[in-house]
Amino acid sequence: MSEKPLAGISIIDFSYRLPGPFCGKILSDLGATVIKIEDHIYQDPFLSPTFANFDSNFLTWYENLNNSKNILRFDFNSKDDQQAILALVKNADALIMGLPFETRKKLQLQESDLKFNRPFVVVELHASRTEKKSMHDLNALALSGLLSLYIGDNHKKIIPPPFLPLAGISFGHKAATDLLAGLISAQKNSKSIFLKTYLDEATKELLGIFWPSKERQVERTSFLHNGQYPCYSIYQTKDHRYVALAAVEEKFWNKFCQIFKITTELDRFYNQDQQLFNLVSAHLSSLSLKEIETLIADEDLCLSAIL
Repeated sequence: MSEKPLAGISIIDFSYRLPGPFCGKILSDLGATVIKIEDHIYQDPFLSPTFANFDSNFLTWYENLNNSKNILRFDFNSKDDQQAILALVKNADALIMGLPFETRKKLQLQESDLKFNRPFVVVELHASRTEKKSMHDLNALALSGLLSLYIGDNHKKIIPPPFLPLAGISFGHKAATDLLAGLISAQKNSKSIFLKTYLDEATKELLGIFWPSKERQVERTSFLHNGQYPCYSIYQTKDHRYVALAAVEEKFWNKFCQIFKITTELDRFYNQDQQLFNLVSAHLSSLSLKEIETLIADEDLCLSAIL
């Protein structure tokens, strides 16, 4: 097996919860040696009773985000441990920073402490460049306007948020991209590079482009990817399971109609009066999931059972 592209690169991860650790996971998956440093008492909040005791999913997230890293825990108030931490940082190529200002000061990890005479990159994760209030994934989606697309015409008094923390995931990915860009610049210029990545800006930059302002201005909220057309939607089967149909291309749609014996002159993008939606639904709901899987076992038509 060929060596991964970041083999030989050492990165210190001082982040917690989701975005920073996800950034570190991306870099670790690319071959970097990532050392996650936590306070021996406080550790990562995903391990705390506040999170882990009421929802075990946070513990699972912690394990999945950090299982490829070396996790070291120190007493942040110990002078000896502070020196040990600083020694690790001085031997690293990059640092993911998510510590509060006072902790950074105590550990001698302020920007002035990290200006080494060699290539070195620091990526700091912040909520916002302009907004002073704290925010989480849901707040960033709300402030970007993207959450209104999810809500749509729903008039319920309480609406569950999307399960996947899309803003936080995008934030972590953007931080990893910024760090990699910083490594290139630092190597080229042989100096320390300090970068800041923001949750709200990353959300708008990476996710906002898929619902651009011109579409918002005309109040368009229905698209191919959220179910405007019959050829790209989710349908229930006879046994109350579901299949995902994504027969966007004509060849896949024609193959789908052929296999499921759907006879229609309507175009796959016909979305008036639910007629074609109902026709497709009627055929798929007459079959069990197993029957559908048998029919499509050797066929390439972009129809998948939802596992």
